[in-house]
Amino acid sequence: MSDDTYRQLQQRLDKYSLGFPATDSGFEIAILKELFTEHDARLFLNLTPLLEPPESIAQRIGQPPGEVATQLEDMARRGLLFRLQKGLSVKYGAIPFVHGLFEFQVKKMGAKLAGLMESYFQAGFKKSMAENAAGFLRIIPIEQSIASEQRIATYDDAREILGKQKLIVVTDCVCRQQKKIIGRGCGKAMESCFMFGSMAQYYLDYNMGRRVDFDEAIRILQQAKDEGLVTQPATAQNPSGMCNCCGDCCGVLSSLRDYPRPADLVASNFIAAVDQESCSGCEVCIDRCQMEAIKLNGAGVATINLGRCIGCGLCVTTCPASSISLAPKPEEKRHIPPETGFDQMMALANRRGVGSNLYS
Repeated sequence: MSDDTYRQLQQRLDKYSLGFPATDSGFEIAILKELFTEHDARLFLNLTPLLEPPESIAQRIGQPPGEVATQLEDMARRGLLFRLQKGLSVKYGAIPFVHGLFEFQVKKMGAKLAGLMESYFQAGFKKSMAENAAGFLRIIPIEQSIASEQRIATYDDAREILGKQKLIVVTDCVCRQQKKIIGRGCGKAMESCFMFGSMAQYYLDYNMGRRVDFDEAIRILQQAKDEGLVTQPATAQNPSGMCNCCGDCCGVLSSLRDYPRPADLVASNFIAAVDQESCSGCEVCIDRCQMEAIKLNGAGVATINLGRCIGCGLCVTTCPASSISLAPKPEEKRHIPPETGFDQMMALANRRGVGSNLYS
């Protein structure tokens, strides 16, 4: 009976976001058992991503409202549910594995969970991440990598995204945290992921991050660029968060890097090009590229593999000869992100073929 409950939970989570696929290894069940009691799992299975007050949930499952409210709050505190509080009104809802269960363990992750996550990633989750990356996160360019005469949409501008937020919370990168625990950390800035709006409030409520103002957020963003991190907001015009990721630790980027043509799997509106005449062959751009998209040709000049370039602009900003530029893709190849987080969630669900039963 126990394994049946956890398998049902795995199947439910597989409907959300990037999915949570079953593997021959069974690591996914081990992860769920590490996070959820059977009691937790049964309650989660009675929820959907639609936020509800405890009273409605209690009435639907036929349990005392007080007991249900206590369990919901305990699960939200442990990062097993999402909670939204406005005044005296509190509502709860189911969350995906990513972004959700995994990220919400950022301050609680131990060696066992970190090890299980690494094993599960290699056993099958990285394939799901890569195949659905374009619907989950998108690549936006470093501001300084765009020529002043180029027009850039506000949803592709990190400074504009930060400037629109009433609440900005910064938290540690859970991917770098997990890699550090298993002894494979990259040593780059840990505190580098931003949350906005109700997601930011959730992180504050459970001490998973701290509030920063716009100026500090810009300083953190600049440090991320200096360290060669790729900025990836959620795939919505008004995203709930924005990560700064490295190819060594980030689940999405590291899974993409295993594919021969990462450019085909990401949502990105820019592409890099090299001026062959001025390139000195210094190889700085090669070190900066997270997708291994740049090599020197026989003449000692940098060349871009367009199938691997994700248009982040990291190569542009540190080129001492200013030989690399970033340009918008042709209009027919540009990606316009969904307006809201809900639109993003439904688009990703439809992409994965689970849109019709997302709430069942």
